Amino acid sequence: MQNLLNQFLSTPLLEWIAFVFALGQVILALFNTRFNFVAGIVSVSLYTWLFYTAGLYAESMLNAYYLGISIWGILYWKGGKSAELKISKANSRDWLTTLGIVLLAWCCIYYVLVHYTSSTVPLQDALVASIAWAGTWLLLKRKVENWIVLNISNCIAIPLQYYKGLELTALLTVIYVVVAIFGFFSWQKKLQEDIPPKI
Repeated sequence: MQNLLNQFLSTPLLEWIAFVFALGQVILALFNTRFNFVAGIVSVSLYTWLFYTAGLYAESMLNAYYLGISIWGILYWKGGKSAELKISKANSRDWLTTLGIVLLAWCCIYYVLVHYTSSTVPLQDALVASIAWAGTWLLLKRKVENWIVLNISNCIAIPLQYYKGLELTALLTVIYVVVAIFGFFSWQKKLQEDIPPKI
């Protein structure tokens, strides 16, 4: 316990700031507000740098991708006529797109990590990033299953982040797992409430 406390005390201020904004982002997403992307912009900008310096290049690229998604998400969630995009379930086309994102991104990222970086964990790093890319696409589309896909990525990321010395970030990812479970049930409840009753 003392060792864990010492690790947190020695965590750089930049990682603490990224942690706080990331936590704010996921809580705002849980409450289904597009302002989750505003907090996300700060967090992912910092994590792009933090992951890069830790040698987690795919997670660094993932956060650069999140930055673009955060900016796009603010506009997309607003909807075409100022009406919020409704939560819905993923259909077979959505799942095919999700699988396609995972497979294509995993292969491409793994290739880049192996041939153009000094990554010591290219397989795992690429897997975390590719699944998270797909989960974020589902989040952007407000598909309730985004929480499940993102949690698969999170569960792989936790030991990877800890191994790379990002203990606070690993703790944040554990919190993401818990929040994602609540998020799934919260969005599922909202989805049921939005279904008009049968007459």
